[in-house]
Amino acid sequence: EANLKPQPVPPVLPLSSEEQKRYEGALRRRELRLILSGRLQPEDAPEIKSLFVREKKKK
Repeated sequence: EANLKPQPVPPVLPLSSEEQKRYEGALRRRELRLILSGRLQPEDAPEIKSLFVREKKKK
């Protein structure tokens, strides 16, 4: 704190199903925001892609 440098923080882990839904929703909103701002290509956004593209079943 005295040197005013950023301190490492452990990642947030969603515990309940409600927290998991919020976490996933936030990730989709973040990807969409980055796509719209031009900082992320749609091909690089797996959460957004999963909303529009169905995975093919392997035989």
